[in-house]
Amino acid sequence: MTTLIVERAGPLATVQDLGRPGMLAHGISASGPMDRDGFVRAEMEAGRACGAAIECASSGIVFRIEGGPVHIGFAGGVFTAKRNGVPLDWPGGVIAEDGDLIDVSAGPRGNYGYIRFDREIDVPLVLGSRATNATVGLGGFEGRALAAGDRIALGPLIGERPVAEMSADQGQGTEPIRFIWGLHADLFSAALRQRFLSARFVVTARMDRMGVRLEDAEKVFADHRILTLVSDAVVAGDIQILGDGTPIVLMRDHQPTGGYPRIGTIISADLDRFAQTRPGTSVIFQSVTVDRARNTLVERRRA
Repeated sequence: MTTLIVERAGPLATVQDLGRPGMLAHGISASGPMDRDGFVRAEMEAGRACGAAIECASSGIVFRIEGGPVHIGFAGGVFTAKRNGVPLDWPGGVIAEDGDLIDVSAGPRGNYGYIRFDREIDVPLVLGSRATNATVGLGGFEGRALAAGDRIALGPLIGERPVAEMSADQGQGTEPIRFIWGLHADLFSAALRQRFLSARFVVTARMDRMGVRLEDAEKVFADHRILTLVSDAVVAGDIQILGDGTPIVLMRDHQPTGGYPRIGTIISADLDRFAQTRPGTSVIFQSVTVDRARNTLVERRRA
């Protein structure tokens, strides 16, 4: 049996697979990787079918392999990876042997990196998934982020698993973030909606797997006050305007319902790119139709 021994882990290092889609009706968000394309590419870099991933944020993770050998793939953003102090390619892959020390830390771009193995991370399936939602203590390794001293078994993959195909490149983050107008867009005046489309917002350091707060540097919503609404279902990518006018984008571990107006929803094809946008970066939004959002996702998967 191969074992992964965590020697150091940042606060957002968790076990993630593709999550629990379809559970929102039961009050459970899908969770899963913040950057799904990065998750998929890590498997391609391993060169073999893989199980769940370790998702780490900019604070990184250091672990030792006991047993082996094991094929490992790295992807997501641009991080720095080393084996026994020797730099590795990112994205890239390596065959780790018994005793090898793997060190992943922040690089020049991105918030989330993925480490995948040609094994299954041996944590229980909870509602059909190994994904972690640490906010509510669900899934993953004991329902929490990984920590120094954790020992995690890497078991055999169950069943035939073809290596997934990567979708088209998402770009470097300079393009507008595309969205569709939301359920509550009409609560905002036409003039304010136009200002929303032309303004630059800044990604703040107040981000986690639940949401990302934006700085409204151009004061688009500074004078706009809407009382809280009756709570209803929210989804990842919703752009919610809080009572004080602060925009916040809901992410993979979002709460199941929300009582603030949502001016729009980031399209699926751009949500990974938004998740990898670092604090201090300015973003602009571009509205598209639902049909265009759907076609863009299909085109990326075919490319």
